[in-house]
Amino acid sequence: MMTTSHEVFLVGATGTIGRATARALQDAGHRVTALIRPRPDAQRLLPGVELRHGDPTDPASLVRDGLRQDSFDVVLSCLASRTGAPRDAWAVDHRAHLDLLEAAQRAGIGHMILLSALCVQNPKLEFQHAKLAFETALIDAPIAHSIVRPTAFFKSLSGQVARVRDGKPYLIFGDGRMTACKPIHDDDLGAYLARCVTDPVLRNRILPIGGPGPALTPREMGEMLFELTGQPPRYRTVPPGVLRGIARGLDLLGRVSRRMADRAEFARIGHYYATESMLVLDPASGQPDPAATPSFGTRRLQDHYAALLAGEVADDRGDHAVF
Repeated sequence: MMTTSHEVFLVGATGTIGRATARALQDAGHRVTALIRPRPDAQRLLPGVELRHGDPTDPASLVRDGLRQDSFDVVLSCLASRTGAPRDAWAVDHRAHLDLLEAAQRAGIGHMILLSALCVQNPKLEFQHAKLAFETALIDAPIAHSIVRPTAFFKSLSGQVARVRDGKPYLIFGDGRMTACKPIHDDDLGAYLARCVTDPVLRNRILPIGGPGPALTPREMGEMLFELTGQPPRYRTVPPGVLRGIARGLDLLGRVSRRMADRAEFARIGHYYATESMLVLDPASGQPDPAATPSFGTRRLQDHYAALLAGEVADDRGDHAVF
């Protein structure tokens, strides 16, 4: 079946998910134009993409350097705040996206695809409130939308591969079974975002998505690593309340120091992910429901761990490290 080629304007293209999305869009036959900040390795990271240099968070640059006077069918954003710090979150996850939405509407673009996050279904953190506020604005706007809310990323769950390989214990919060997720690989997520360009079923919807297979707990992820490395199972428990206590202490310092206030928020982020499952919540019970969390793709976390241990892929966690 022939796929109609679309002109796609992409922001957030240089991150690992943005790069995977650019590849998937091109594989699907679409033309991709990306607005990125200048960097010497950009063309190597994004082969085949038309690169335009500017600042995706600057409304003037969006129009002058990015959209120009060209015609696009879809705007797709993989842009996100790097740290989750309150000021950064509201500037990028909310304000910059409002500017992008306004520019897209003025340019006559009829469809916006947004990479959001599953955690906004239970918002307790500033970056979640910022993302959710923009989701609401996008839904209310006179433009078609596809809001993709992925679960955990492989790269977010890869920080302990080297620890276990080196014979160190696997760190868990509580008993390691209080949370679970359906992690998704960047390439599978990119393919799903690319599918949103042409699939009418994925339009004007909020789309939670996870990877293939059953939901996994942190303890089960540790078991995978022990099996792959041949190391005897060794766990070290970290009480989740430690992170909450750190946040409270830093909040006091945050009254006089924005840096300390940001660190308090980072501690709250750590506590959130230590205690909240990245699964769709059952609307009746409010409990995480693996069966209600859609699966997509073919790549498994265990295979990713094996590839990391073999040196076949790089540990490219960036700001997505849990440990």
